Amino acid sequence: MGKEKNPRRVADNEAFAKSKMLRTSPQKLNLVAALIRGKKVEKALSDLTFSKKRIADDVKKCLQSAIANAENNHGLDVDSLIVAEAYVGKNLTMKRGHPRARGRFGKIVKPFSELTIKVRQVEEQA
Repeated sequence: MGKEKNPRRVADNEAFAKSKMLRTSPQKLNLVAALIRGKKVEKALSDLTFSKKRIADDVKKCLQSAIANAENNHGLDVDSLIVAEAYVGKNLTMKRGHPRARGRFGKIVKPFSELTIKVRQVEEQA
C-alpha cells in the first residue's frame, strides 16, 4: 500500500530551508535576515560572508541548504534564484539566574530562534 505523497508546501518555482534552535534572539536574527531579503542568491551569499554579525554564518548555511534543495530536489536553475522570503520565529527560551545582593535573584534569559529561507526562480529580463 504505502503512504500518499504529501503535497508541496511551496510553488513549483520555489524551494525552502529551515534552521531551528539558533542561539540568538529573534530580533538580532531578523537584522541579518533583512540584509538578504529580495536579493539574488550570489549577492546574498557574499553579503553574509563579509558580515560582522556572529549569526551570519548560520544564516549562510541555511541559505546554502535552500539553494541545494532548489537544485537537487526541484531542478531549479541556481543562477536565476532570488531570496523570496526570509522570516524569523521564536523558539524556546532557557531561563538561568544569577544571585544578587540582599537575597535577590537576577533573571537571565537565553533565547533561541528559528529561520526559514525561501528561494524563488525568476525569469531573466532580456
